[in-house]
Amino acid sequence: MYADFVSGHVDLAKATGASIVYGPTDMKLGFDALIAIDGQEFKVGNITLTLLHTPGHTMESSCYLLKDENGKATAIFTGDTLFIGDVGRPDLAQKVAGDLTQEKLASYLFDSLRNKIMPLADEIIVYPAHGAGSACGKNMSKETFDTLGNQKKNNYALRTDMSREEFIKEVITGLLPPPAYFPKNVMMNIEGYDNIEQVIKRGTQALSPEAFEVAANETGALILDTRAPQTFAKGFIPNAINIGIDGSFAVWVGTLIPDLKQEILIVADEGREAEVVTRLARVGYDFAIGYLQGGMQSWINAGKEVDSIKSISADELAEIRQSNPDAAILDVRKSSEYGSEHILGAVNAPLDYINESMLNVERNKTCYVHCAGGYRSMIFTSILKARGYDNLVDVAGGFAVIKKSGKFQITEYVCPTTLL
Repeated sequence: MYADFVSGHVDLAKATGASIVYGPTDMKLGFDALIAIDGQEFKVGNITLTLLHTPGHTMESSCYLLKDENGKATAIFTGDTLFIGDVGRPDLAQKVAGDLTQEKLASYLFDSLRNKIMPLADEIIVYPAHGAGSACGKNMSKETFDTLGNQKKNNYALRTDMSREEFIKEVITGLLPPPAYFPKNVMMNIEGYDNIEQVIKRGTQALSPEAFEVAANETGALILDTRAPQTFAKGFIPNAINIGIDGSFAVWVGTLIPDLKQEILIVADEGREAEVVTRLARVGYDFAIGYLQGGMQSWINAGKEVDSIKSISADELAEIRQSNPDAAILDVRKSSEYGSEHILGAVNAPLDYINESMLNVERNKTCYVHCAGGYRSMIFTSILKARGYDNLVDVAGGFAVIKKSGKFQITEYVCPTTLL
């Protein structure tokens, strides 16, 4: 029950003739699958993969123990059960199965780790499904593999002196809300989805500026501009929103576009259109209906209306703040980032909660928007611009250059604030 992405298992099975193997489950699936049992073996050439049922992250979660041609266990593919430095979060499946709680799942995970994985030999190599940056855990290492012995020594969740109650408390403490699209991807992975070839064919229809404009007006499609933030700021199609393909694209698309069936029109750097469509499909957005042929330059050449967003440097912001100490600064980083350090007087309005944040931003008051590096602030500003907020100014480079400039008072103190 994979959540990060639409896994592609249905298309892969059709293309190769291979079976989809699911861990033990009584879920009703939208496709043919082999529902395995605990301990079931699968031969691949001279090696054997043994399924170890390890419920906890989800109820059907399973690991696969690899044995070589001599029957010696050499590696284990742990999926979302065991990561390097962490274990799978136990709060996702409760969004699909109402009788589960994160405490129940964490208790299952405690048993899975101690009864199925920790008794294995220390020299076995652990290959997890995710590394640092995934939202499926909270403390993952950037390393992609390790020995099980090292994990027994260094992974907080594998301490032998930890009681069940201590484990449950540690595993569920500090979990941030998962991206909004996770439960939707889970259901697509259970029920099935559109064929990827059809999705790409539909999304990579080249549209002239005239056809693009007609499609935008007649379908209600969202115009998604995937170019770099500062390139976007200089000129874009009115009402387009910017989520750059070279940033945390999937996460922010999934967080900010609530409807998986939303029709999408794409503006991209030439040659990257198919990449955009594919990456949208990976998180369940299968309804891209075409892209602007020739990119933004073709729109400009056609004499179509162009909008822009003002973007200033940290030095310019410092000058503005010096002449007007009350100049409004909006910090759209996560609350944890803001709490760590922020510009004195800046108000925190995380991009994650943009609908709540925007309710208290005055339409007619100039506000300077920054994030950590300039990626999220342009997303935030473009969305509000499309909703009629014309007085937001982006701060290029974000907090990184703001702090480096040495021209602002930075504080770690978080006091109660209200938005502008």
